[in-house]
Amino acid sequence: MKNQSLTIREIETQFPSEWILLLDPKTDEDHEVVCGTVVFHSKDRDEVYRKAIELRPKDFAFHYTGTIPKGAAIVL
Repeated sequence: MKNQSLTIREIETQFPSEWILLLDPKTDEDHEVVCGTVVFHSKDRDEVYRKAIELRPKDFAFHYTGTIPKGAAIVL
């Protein structure tokens, strides 16, 4: 995969319903990620978390491109 920054829309199109590990994420005034460099992606969230631990990136974000089910709790 090329190391180029993609917008969230591009990421969601290329990787539907997947967990994404982004390097150098850029955020908007509401602190929502608007773009970043995809370094790893998987349908398995834990696999993406393990990759982040392995790579130990300095500036990163996780993003899920699917729909979070109603009633699901999100823990940050």
